[in-house]
Amino acid sequence: MIRFYFHPTPNPLKVALLLEECGLSYEVVPIDTRKGEQHQSSFRAINPNGKLPAIVDMDGPGGRQARVFDSSAILLYLAEKSGRFLGGADDRPELLSWLFFIGTGIGPYSGQAVHFQHAVPDAIPYAINRYRREVERHYKILDEQLADRKFILGDEYTIVDMSAWGWLDRAPRVLPGAEDPLAAFPNLKRWFAAVDGRPAASRARQVGSGHVFKTEMDEDAKRAMFPSNYPAAS
Repeated sequence: MIRFYFHPTPNPLKVALLLEECGLSYEVVPIDTRKGEQHQSSFRAINPNGKLPAIVDMDGPGGRQARVFDSSAILLYLAEKSGRFLGGADDRPELLSWLFFIGTGIGPYSGQAVHFQHAVPDAIPYAINRYRREVERHYKILDEQLADRKFILGDEYTIVDMSAWGWLDRAPRVLPGAEDPLAAFPNLKRWFAAVDGRPAASRARQVGSGHVFKTEMDEDAKRAMFPSNYPAAS
């Protein structure tokens, strides 16, 4: 059994997709970040960084409980546990390279693009331009990679595709203003439709739907979501 600590945001969505693709038994534990539940000591014992997602594998190495945090680490761990979606042995260098390209590039730049376009009280044109252009640059790299491939590594669907899907799903929010934010990236658009059309993707979108998460971005939510913006309590 996998205990899956979840909030309906891109990085947990990646893990939900893999869990559904693998058919692994899991239990969803909702963590409401706008209520600050990620800062509770019980959750910090699982992820000291206070971020989602995280898992606890109740049957980890040696039969012991094992915590895993960071979405890329979780994808790799669960794929290795299930023996699926890793590509072939020869794909390992590419798989690791693209997995971390997404985890250190598309994810952070997309997150900052969302933050500076939707969360800051006063628009900062330099920051908006910086992060939007970096997102577009990363999209272009993926678009070129997909020019002659069905999936990012080739013909085989892997955790790299799942990782990218989690953030590409939010392209309209990352690059608002365009009717179709993927129009300039036709290979990426075709790939996204293929991944998004999988039955497991539909099921992944329903994960956590039975829980009511806080939606208001009031002052308490801002302090919970962006604690480093506020002075530490004395």
